[in-house]
Amino acid sequence: MCDLHDQHEHDIPAMSGPALSRRRIMQLLGAAGVTGAVMTAEADPAMAASADVTPAGYTAPEGLAEDSPAKTAALGWIASNEARITGLNAEIWENAELSLREWKSSLAEAAFLEKAGFDVEFGTAGFPTAFTATYTYGKGGPALGFSGEYDALPGLSQNKGVGHHDPREYIHDPFAPSYGPGHGCGHSALGTAAAAAAAAVAQAAQKHKLPVTVKFFGSTAEETLIGKTYAVSKGVYEGLDAFLDWHPSTANATGWGSTTAMTAVTFTFLGVAGHGGTPLGNKSALDAAVMMATMSEFLREENLAPSGRLHWVINNGGDIPNVTPEIAEISYYVREGSPARVQVLLDKVIAVSEAAAKASQTTVRHRITSACWNQLPAKSFAELLHENMRQIGPPKFGADAHRLAKELQESLGLPQQGMHDKIGELTAPNPVFMGGGSTDVADISWNVPTVSMGAALAPIGTKMHTWSTAACAAAAPGQAAVVAAAKYLAATAVDLLTQPARLKAIKDEFAERTKGLQWKTALPDGYEPPMYEPPQWFLAKTGQKWPPENITWPPQRVVSKEKFSSLGPELAPQK
Repeated sequence: MCDLHDQHEHDIPAMSGPALSRRRIMQLLGAAGVTGAVMTAEADPAMAASADVTPAGYTAPEGLAEDSPAKTAALGWIASNEARITGLNAEIWENAELSLREWKSSLAEAAFLEKAGFDVEFGTAGFPTAFTATYTYGKGGPALGFSGEYDALPGLSQNKGVGHHDPREYIHDPFAPSYGPGHGCGHSALGTAAAAAAAAVAQAAQKHKLPVTVKFFGSTAEETLIGKTYAVSKGVYEGLDAFLDWHPSTANATGWGSTTAMTAVTFTFLGVAGHGGTPLGNKSALDAAVMMATMSEFLREENLAPSGRLHWVINNGGDIPNVTPEIAEISYYVREGSPARVQVLLDKVIAVSEAAAKASQTTVRHRITSACWNQLPAKSFAELLHENMRQIGPPKFGADAHRLAKELQESLGLPQQGMHDKIGELTAPNPVFMGGGSTDVADISWNVPTVSMGAALAPIGTKMHTWSTAACAAAAPGQAAVVAAAKYLAATAVDLLTQPARLKAIKDEFAERTKGLQWKTALPDGYEPPMYEPPQWFLAKTGQKWPPENITWPPQRVVSKEKFSSLGPELAPQK
């Protein structure tokens, strides 16, 4: 969930926009491939449930968030533990561990919560670096969930606080120089702020005798949208009354728009290796992957609505030009407004893969690596969160934060506006869904009322998934954002404890939106999530055994058994 203007994996949707005429709305509906609201409700209940029906002239309500001794205690706990909170963010930023391999980062976050009195259990849904931390005070109180992530992105290494591109880890390969991983999406701050909010709510509940169960879900592999989607399918989030989520952004805002549903799929082409100098009869798997990439681009004009997204990367294309690649892999993210619309587009992409295999005389197989729904909005929840954000105020960016932001903006050719130091207005979403980013929090939102918000960690005009975000995540901008985000989440959660009517309204809206709709995971039958074998020290420290029961280990090997291509009968020698 992130930037209002720059959506990506786990972004908050576009939440505001100009008023549109009825004619323009109908034009956009047609452009998005939706012929009318009635058809949508009957044929695509997921889109209907997430649609917005807010009348024109919406004004955000006031008087929802209330001061209370418990809220004061929660915010005070965050203020008095600010050094610990920003220290955890910095520690996870330094680790910069990739999806499914967040060994040190998950341990650091779990230790923070254990010190705050939480019981921690690793191995949630079978993922070694996923954990569930639980704190219970009293009996009969609501169960509140918080979302924590801590994975970095490949290739986005950047030195902290440096206003130009300066990779912290540079890989000196003479044939393929590259950069190490970095927190270009700010998940070091995301998990830290959520953990701080959970701890603050637990401390305030105990001090003011408010029955509650606080559950913090340390989630692996958000960047690949695997961790939560699979965990939801295994019932990990059952029993919650509300779920609070945030994501680093370039703005401070919340809302109740939706996100795109998404399926991630990897295609493996198998051919026959051979010497590049004598290529006749070889079968290049890379040729197949390139053909697929080229053909899939032709889907854009007539098969990809404005609400859809289709992007790909060749993640295995061979090692050296003098060996015809025998195996090649190309991975796609297929996005649309609902799981049903994703499936239609995915079927077309699969057909393209089969055509590429036939043309290249290779074989192809595909595997779904992840799949998630579009997010279910929660208007009343967003209204409560927004008022808390407004009362607390924007992150406290000092001169250092604005200086770094302007240096980065200059380096990237952007207007030097610094950091977003206001709370964005709460406005209704655009009446027509035009696509954007995806999040595995979406699957949670169909099972428990969920709110999401963004806090400015990166400069105005920049984007997530960049080295510039990594420069900010544990520097002055990120350290201010992590404290502010923790306060926004904690204050909203305390309101749910002290104002049962607010929680009831949120749950009533959820029940109304999901009436007659049964969520079912978008993951295929028999799905086994990808995993990496943990180091022995990590297994010992977390009390886990390998492998978990829900996967086959070792995975099945992918080995080509293709034969050389026939060139036909031998040519007779010339006389």
